[in-house]
This record gives sequence, C-alpha cells and structure tokens, in this order.
Amino acid sequence: MVTFNYSNQIINNLNDTNEAANVELQFSEGITYIIIMLISVLIFITVFGNILVMVAFIIDKRLRTQSNFFLLNLAICDLLLGAVAIPLYIPYLMTGKWMLGAFLCKLWLVVDYTMCTASALNVALISYDRFLCVTMAVFYRSLQNRHSQTVLRMAMVWILSFLLYSPAILLWDSIVDYTYISEGLCIAGFHYNYYFLLVTSSIDFALPFFSILFFNMSIYWNISKRNRKKRQSSVLLFSGEKGENSGPHIVATNTVLFSAQSAMEGDCKAHLKRKVNIPSFFRQRCGRINLTTMENDPAHMREKQLILKLSKDKKVAKSLAVLVCIFAVCWAPYTFLNSIRAACHGYCIDYYLYEVTFWLLWMNSAINPILYPLCHKQFRKAFLKVFIHIWLRKVEG
Repeated sequence: MVTFNYSNQIINNLNDTNEAANVELQFSEGITYIIIMLISVLIFITVFGNILVMVAFIIDKRLRTQSNFFLLNLAICDLLLGAVAIPLYIPYLMTGKWMLGAFLCKLWLVVDYTMCTASALNVALISYDRFLCVTMAVFYRSLQNRHSQTVLRMAMVWILSFLLYSPAILLWDSIVDYTYISEGLCIAGFHYNYYFLLVTSSIDFALPFFSILFFNMSIYWNISKRNRKKRQSSVLLFSGEKGENSGPHIVATNTVLFSAQSAMEGDCKAHLKRKVNIPSFFRQRCGRINLTTMENDPAHMREKQLILKLSKDKKVAKSLAVLVCIFAVCWAPYTFLNSIRAACHGYCIDYYLYEVTFWLLWMNSAINPILYPLCHKQFRKAFLKVFIHIWLRKVEG
C-alpha cells in the first residue's frame, strides 16, 4: 500500500512537472501586449454586457417576467466569471505560476467551476421555460404568478452547480486521495481523475446540451404541426369545402385573404348593380366595407391572435436554435479535450489546444448578453432606454 501511494506520488510529480513546463509559455513582448489587449476586451464585453442586462432589468419593470428572471440569473453567473475568474487567470497565464496563495487558488477554482456550471444549467432552464411557453401555454400562464417556484428553480441552479465541483475542490486531498501539486500550480485535485471528470462533464455539459436540444426540437415540431393545420384550413376554405359546422372562416395567409376579399367585392358589386338608386361611389367601397366587417368579427380577432402567437413562437424557436449552437461550439471542445487529457494524464493533448478551448468556454459568457438584444425585442427597447438615460444624465451633468 505504501509502495502504491509512493508510486502515485511520483506519477503526480511527473504530471505536475509536465504541466508546469506546458504552462510556462514564452511570449514575445508584442504577443504579450496583444494577448493582454484581447483579454481586456473580452473582460470588458463580459462585464459591461451582463451589467447592462441587470440594469435594464432593474429600470424596465416590463422585463420582470418569469423567463427574464432566468436570464437575470444567467447574467449574474457570467458577470462573476468576467469580473473574478478571468482577471485572476491573467497573471497565471503570463507567468506560468500561481503567485496569489493557496486560499485565492481555491477561491478562484470554486468560482470558475461553479459559475461555468451554473451558466450551462441556466441555459437549460431558459430552454425549458421557452418549451413550456410554446407547447403548454395554458399551464405556463398559470405559473406566472407563482414566484416561489421561479425563485426555487433559480436557487437550485446555484446549489447544484456548487455541489458538483466545490466540495471536491476543497476536500479532495483530505478525503478522497492525496494528490501532490507542485508549488506555483493552481489546479484541482481531480485534475487527472478521468472517472470523476467523466461523471461531472455529463452533468455540466451533456445533460444541459441534450436537454436544450430536445426542448428546441419539440418547439420546432409543435410550430410545424400548427403550421400544417393552418395550411390545411386555408386549402379547405380556398377550395370551397365546409365542415360539419359550416360558418365564416378567417384565412391566415395573405394570398387567400386577397382571394377572399376579391370574391366578396364581386358578390357585393353584383348585388349592388340591381340597386339603381345606390350611388356609384358606394358600390366602389362595398368590398372595403365587407373587409372592415370581417376584421371586427370575433373569429377574425381570435385568428389574428393565433397568427401573432405563432409568429412569436417562431422567433423563440430561432433564438433557442442560436443558443444551442453557440453553447455546443463553446462547451463541446473543452469538455471532450478535458476528459481526454485526464485519461492520458496530459501527454496526448497539446497545451495550446487545451488553452484555446479553455478561453472558448469563457467566451460564452461574453456572447450571452449579446444574444439578448438580437433575439428579444423587449431587451432591445430596455437597452435603448438605459443608453438614453445615461446620455441625458451626461448632458445634464
């Protein structure tokens, strides 16, 4: 047993030596300035973008809906990554040595792992909320006033994210196994434990990814099904077929609306031609009067609301598709390479490649707030309101 532990310590020493050699990257002065500038831009975009989301949420009360609370939760996670995790990593990257002490090392690891996991779980929670909104609209509306459930879901994201990695980061050496880590390195005790990383990566990447993929596909399937039903109704009406309860139907497509309007105008003109005493200008407006009557019909109003909801659901599905693709691009390379690196103890993965996937993971926190004004009209208006408020205060000052 002693021999086995001693051998493990030798292997860990060799691994740490290899890791230290890889971390000590030699950058020229020009490359160093470029790297620092790029990282500074990334930090600024991450911090400013997520603060903007939070400020817009505070200023505009219309944003305080259940789904937007989940977006706020995501913004808090990404803000902590940009304000704490990334800045603390810069001197470590430039020098190849951790010089801030063991306490800050543990704190940095806890913040980094917890916030990254919480960001992924929040994306899954947002996707689930959109799934309920589109596929179970009645049930979803009944949940809007249950703020306790919203707070509980947000809290569960933080609790699960903390419990997944933080206890292992803090207690691995004293409870699970002693892992010798050379001075100047800041890595978790499970850094080379393939089995632990395989289990945790299935929770912080595989589970959220396949969940949001399932929700997104379900939303698309639901919208496609409703589109087919509307097209079938339009075809039946256009062909003159009627159901058992025949009555006035309102058509969703512009082409059929134009055809229906033309038919109504023709019938009206044919009828009015028999009335010699009716002025000609009234006959010309006959089709318009019938169209106005149709627009005021309750059935038409319901149909119009359904069309607007269908259009809104399509936008939701498109925004979810963008989130799924970006999440996969940012998370998948790091997750796969991290598991492979742990399996071969760092000898089969080039450090530069691993570093690129590491920064790609952090870039997701900078991209998330940019998606909001692109995919959500309410956030665009709120951001504009914030900028106008800042500009007015600057002019008054």
